[in-house]
Amino acid sequence: MSSSNDNNTRPFSSLVVDGMERAPSRAMLHAVGFTTEDFGKPQVGIASTWSMVTPCNMHINKLADDAAAGVNNANGKAVIFNTITISDGISMGTEGMKYSLVSREVIADSIETVVGCQGFDGIVAIGGCDKNMPGCMMALARLNRPAVFVYGGTILPGCHKDKKLDVVSVFEAVGARANNKIDDAELAEIEAKAIPGAGSCGGMYTANTMASAIEALGMSLPNSSAQAAISEDKRLDCERAGAAVMALIKKGIKPSDIMTKAAFENAITVVIALGGSTNAVLHLLAMANASHIDLGLDDFTRIGKNVPMLADLKPSGKYQMAELIEIGGIQPLMKILLDCGLLHGDCLTVTGKTLAENLVDVKPYPDQQDMIHPLDNPIKKDSHLVILYGNLAPEGAVAKITGKEGLVFSGTAKVYEAEEQALQAILNGEIVKGDVIVVRYEGPKGGPGMREMLSPTSAIMGKGLGKEVALITDGRFSGGTHGFVVGHITPEAYVGGTLAIVQNGDQITIDAETNQLTLHVNEHEIARRLEHWQQPAPRYTRGVLAKYAKLVSSASLGAVTDN
Repeated sequence: MSSSNDNNTRPFSSLVVDGMERAPSRAMLHAVGFTTEDFGKPQVGIASTWSMVTPCNMHINKLADDAAAGVNNANGKAVIFNTITISDGISMGTEGMKYSLVSREVIADSIETVVGCQGFDGIVAIGGCDKNMPGCMMALARLNRPAVFVYGGTILPGCHKDKKLDVVSVFEAVGARANNKIDDAELAEIEAKAIPGAGSCGGMYTANTMASAIEALGMSLPNSSAQAAISEDKRLDCERAGAAVMALIKKGIKPSDIMTKAAFENAITVVIALGGSTNAVLHLLAMANASHIDLGLDDFTRIGKNVPMLADLKPSGKYQMAELIEIGGIQPLMKILLDCGLLHGDCLTVTGKTLAENLVDVKPYPDQQDMIHPLDNPIKKDSHLVILYGNLAPEGAVAKITGKEGLVFSGTAKVYEAEEQALQAILNGEIVKGDVIVVRYEGPKGGPGMREMLSPTSAIMGKGLGKEVALITDGRFSGGTHGFVVGHITPEAYVGGTLAIVQNGDQITIDAETNQLTLHVNEHEIARRLEHWQQPAPRYTRGVLAKYAKLVSSASLGAVTDN
């Protein structure tokens, strides 16, 4: 059997379905709905992260249908397939959270596996929660076939006593309950009202941060990052993505044409301006690695010196993503950044146009809004994502310092070997003003899995200690975390980083002005302690977590397993 549509638009599917000898393959595909005419069309895999595991992804099956319709209406043949998702919000603070970052690698591997096996000519990937977005992007970069990413969309806010709620409101309410600021009944009310339906967590947490970064990178259609999960705009976004990937196939535009060093710099710039999650550092490094782009921690510092934080969004600010959508999303912000020379306007995007061309007709924000500050009155004049070095982090660490907490913190170490121990200490009142909570053996190898510390950091805020104590860890933080926090400390404790030998009572300084994380112990004493340190036995010796621990790189390199 030959095809009538062989003009380089079917480089992969033709190998699967063309010719007499491929009759068995066609027979299988007839059974799943292919017609004879479909065999001559480009095949587009629709990677759906649908699951009832989490509200972030519970609607994505319908979005996948919309994306498939967009492909089919553009004379392609869409094939929907699933990959996994996990829920950070549900597993947070438990042993299960160790699988969260691992799932990013599983998602990337699974999409690569299906697309590579089935011979799809293009891909639409739809992600709705923290790890499946970078996981999708890593797969698209590895496969390097025409592709568009679609964000599943943000959730609408909940409401309690005329105050807007999101999932972080519940974590902080736990701390408030532990401090007797609210009672059990009010905690139950907040719990029941915080998450009203489908969509990703509502602030500028990791999901909305990564959606914005991917749009700035050029791999999503304009406005994909700023649409409610349940909306006509999001449905149309999916249909347009299906049509867009068909156009990319015809033009021969691949992710490697879009995901350049300059495009990653655009993504970093937008993340900083939005006050985005520390996880963006980890994920952008991983996505760049998959794209064969030389991106490192110091690029965040270099770019961050010139980029102000402009968005007054949760967790450190007032507003949610749903409110940013109402005033125009991130496109007007990108236009501001482009006009002042902070974005590379010549970067190609999935529209087939450059970033600058996409922004030509974008209207500015309304005059009467205080959500996005003007350049001459930023929330912070430079980046809130601060890369720290020093004797505690010779290979780097990531702090999220908006300036609202201050820029320097010195205090006394209280050391915990796991997140659960630290959380109980906070809730039990053991943590007092001036403490630096040290949570170690939570890194990529030591955890394994590099858990997020939203439970302890939210408990700190709920206890009213946000400006009084700091928390440092070789684990990482939820995008919902705020306060004086430092994560991604490398080398991690499990491989003999300095964090492993910190003792109760040691003095520690976090300095976001000099970008230093310092343990005030002399070099000889540090060397003596390290000489007597013994690596703990691995917490897992079989299964997914054990395999991950053996393969994973340092957090300073993106914690990737595809090295």
